[in-house]
Amino acid sequence: MRVLQICHKPPLPSIDGGCIAINNISRGLIKELESIKVLTINTLKHPFDLKHYDQNYLEKSKIESTFVDTKLNIVDAFSNLVTYDSYNISRFFSPDFNELIIKTLKSESFDIILLESLFTTPYIETLKTYSSAKIILRSHNLEYIIWKRLSKESANPAKKIYLKLLSSQLKQYELDIFNKIDGIATISDEDKRKYNELNCPVKIETIPFGIETQKYKVSRNKNKALKFFHIGAMDWKPNLEAVSWLLNEIWPRIQKQIPNAELHLAGKNMPDWLFKNSKHNIFNHKEVKDSSKFIIENDIMIVPLLSAGGIRVKIIEGMAYGKAIISTQIGAEGINYKNGENIIIANNPEDFSEKAKKISSKELDHRKIGMNAREHVTNNYDQQHTSKKLISFFETVL
Repeated sequence: MRVLQICHKPPLPSIDGGCIAINNISRGLIKELESIKVLTINTLKHPFDLKHYDQNYLEKSKIESTFVDTKLNIVDAFSNLVTYDSYNISRFFSPDFNELIIKTLKSESFDIILLESLFTTPYIETLKTYSSAKIILRSHNLEYIIWKRLSKESANPAKKIYLKLLSSQLKQYELDIFNKIDGIATISDEDKRKYNELNCPVKIETIPFGIETQKYKVSRNKNKALKFFHIGAMDWKPNLEAVSWLLNEIWPRIQKQIPNAELHLAGKNMPDWLFKNSKHNIFNHKEVKDSSKFIIENDIMIVPLLSAGGIRVKIIEGMAYGKAIISTQIGAEGINYKNGENIIIANNPEDFSEKAKKISSKELDHRKIGMNAREHVTNNYDQQHTSKKLISFFETVL
């Protein structure tokens, strides 16, 4: 089976959950199929650099890349609102990357073309023109739902209207895509359910995010004070919204309950106002060189997301490291968790502070919850199982 994987960002470096998901799928498919072909967009936000890739990956993937300027342009964004096109998607189209796809399809034949996320779908017409391969969308999340949730949370009336329009455009775009592809590999059963509610006519299979669980080592910290932490890219709006809520509403309540508790923040593109935050016992590490080390050194992950979609890769990784996680229902969406057993759910500031207090008083055993989380990930999110399941889905579509 010959597979072409088309990515909206390079697999490496693993600077966010999307990169990790793409990289793990690439390596999983290479392990099962011996080789694949990878084409990726690279941007200012996600540059492509060969130094991040080992020789085996380069040989087995024959990865190629083209730069695409995806920076937001206010004039183009307004123009697309007027024409009712989805600017969020169209800015990922590039004639140069389109030419790279054409060149590749003229020189090689493929059975499956795997599109990583909705942002690679502007190239579908080209794919259909130059290839008879089946096209599978790897859905990282339903994009329109993210913006719909952001619009509901926005207090600015103008922004609320804009985000609602953007959500409506994206929903229509996603509905139109259904008739142009042959299958959808969702990242969670929750997303599969949402696609079915939209009467999606193509084959859908849940292929969860996978990791090589044996590479994630569990360590027992002996921190004098409880170290709560959040890690995530701050140029992703749901994360920025979540951290603002954490600092303004959640953390002050936790501080009252546990005065010596610490909050550690990490993530790329931290805004200045966030980095300058000087509140008591808040430590901002900005972008950390080793996210694994950061997670291991801290105790309890906080995921106060209000408007995300899909599945949170960092939660899966935190679980793999045996960490207890306090998350909103939205943050933990799609993980098939058991509240109080392998994760802790909190949906408002009072919930977060109450659960934190129970951890501090040992009414909740965060170490036991962390070990249950580790077992849950090992049983359900191991990459080898995920890769085999994805290939089986390819065979079904073929």
